[in-house]
Amino acid sequence: MGLSRHDSEQSAACKGNLPRWRAYAYHEQMNHPVFCSRWVFSGWVPCLAAGFGSGLSRKAPGTAGSLAALPVGVLLLDLPVWGHAAWVVLMFALGVLVCDRAARLLGVHDHPGIVWDEFVGLWLAMWLLPDGWPWWLAAFVLFRLFDIAKPWPIRWLDRQVQGGFGIMIDDVLAGIFAWGVLQAAAWYLGVSRLF
Repeated sequence: MGLSRHDSEQSAACKGNLPRWRAYAYHEQMNHPVFCSRWVFSGWVPCLAAGFGSGLSRKAPGTAGSLAALPVGVLLLDLPVWGHAAWVVLMFALGVLVCDRAARLLGVHDHPGIVWDEFVGLWLAMWLLPDGWPWWLAAFVLFRLFDIAKPWPIRWLDRQVQGGFGIMIDDVLAGIFAWGVLQAAAWYLGVSRLF
């Protein structure tokens, strides 16, 4: 059985046989997800949205994105408290714009390969984190648990809120939940930077 025109254009877009403007027009007009390395590295918007390529992982792209974000999160711990907070706020605002644009290009709201929200959520969870790799690992694990389990109101927001803000807000809330647990543990252990 031969490929349909639709499938042929999808394959051509991913293999690089269509110019960038044609591939973008294809995404928007056909309203069909074409998520591949060719698309991800075709511009700064899809590259950021896909976490510099980490969202291309075939298995657990959200976890892959969180892993890619972890080294930057560790570097953020060297910033002043206000600097880390400002970075998270700015990256959230950028993420709303970038994820909204990427979703429109793909024609899919919150495509699994869009992982910039995981980057920002993990960076938030690591704010005011005590020193040491066990805390970094705990932040990663707790963030992933809350992001996957989506306790109320995370799941509700994930389903009800659309656009770039909707893509970002559930992971930000997962980051806040993880941050709360981490700060409670740090306070209990007497190593909190918050209290």
